[in-house]
Amino acid sequence: MAAALPGLEVLGAEVVRLPRMQPATLFGSGKVEDLKATMNGLEIDLVLVDGPVTPVQQRNLEKEWGVKLLDRTGLILEIFADRARTREGVLQVELAALSYQRTRLVRAWTHLERQRGGFGFVGGPGETQIESDRRAIDDQVIRLKRQLDRVAKTRELHRASRRKVPFPLVALVGYTNAGKSTLFNHMTGAEVLAKDMLFATLDPTMRGVVLPSGRKVITSDTVGFISELPTQLVAAFRATLEEVLEADLILHVRDISHPETAEQAADVGDILTSLGVNKAVPMFEVWNKLDLVDASQREALLVQATNRAGVFPVSALTGEGVDALLEAVSTAFEEEKTEAVLELSFSEGKRRSWLHDAGMVQQETQDESGWQISVLWTAKQQGRYRELK
Repeated sequence: MAAALPGLEVLGAEVVRLPRMQPATLFGSGKVEDLKATMNGLEIDLVLVDGPVTPVQQRNLEKEWGVKLLDRTGLILEIFADRARTREGVLQVELAALSYQRTRLVRAWTHLERQRGGFGFVGGPGETQIESDRRAIDDQVIRLKRQLDRVAKTRELHRASRRKVPFPLVALVGYTNAGKSTLFNHMTGAEVLAKDMLFATLDPTMRGVVLPSGRKVITSDTVGFISELPTQLVAAFRATLEEVLEADLILHVRDISHPETAEQAADVGDILTSLGVNKAVPMFEVWNKLDLVDASQREALLVQATNRAGVFPVSALTGEGVDALLEAVSTAFEEEKTEAVLELSFSEGKRRSWLHDAGMVQQETQDESGWQISVLWTAKQQGRYRELK
């Protein structure tokens, strides 16, 4: 994961077994000394711990080793901060970072009794510096949440507008670096950033796709998931992830060449459940990066996929299997259709346009009172039509 952050050169790594976690330093005193010697020899400036480190442990280890230390959450936040491009993405990362920093103010002060003077109710005598800093962070968090609330409301307006559009929504989800953006680009002809690195996509992107049946759908690319995703990030990116809640079909993209692909798939399932994704929404598993699987495994995977419903082996990079996936998406939206004849007055031009845009119109005639339109539609399209104003 460290390689995902530009400018970092990984000089070494070590798996440390912890019979018992030390409250003050995480590691035992002997291991702390051993690691210090290793760091001095390699002239290390930054240490990354793939797991949680308490504020007290972080402060003590930084003091002992003379280096900066980041735990798993801190590193993910650094990566997110580097990737954020849109205003919304920047706000989300900043909110998550502040929530994280608030719990770690202890590392800045070795004595909690340090105090500052002041007047009135705010910053009065006896207020510790850490309390002052915490209050300043709380004020910033409130401001950011207000801004993100406005973003969330705007998103909800956009979603409400899309509900009036007769096109289904297909959401791509998956573990980070599973190849979602590459598949999204192949399906849509878009040019979303697609790189072999963690969290290349932070900001959701939507594009229209015309399926082999001629039906048009909206496809959404989303932020990648990761195991033990910090709660601060889940909360901050909820507005972005809520796009998945509106999906009519979910494509779970898996890096099938990864040695821990099963564990990654389980993590994605857990996060989707925590988001409250409706289990009734159909989901396809897309086994991506087939081009990276060796020949012996490849045949076994293809047989396995054939024997399982809703599984599609593909290579988003070469395009192998993508056509079959799109055909399946087309079939998934081919619901039973019924015929109906509608009479619309000239004041209902928006409804008429909606019917034509959806490709439901079979025949249309016009007289002095309006239009008589023969349509062929699904029950869901009929329901959406009735919601139009």
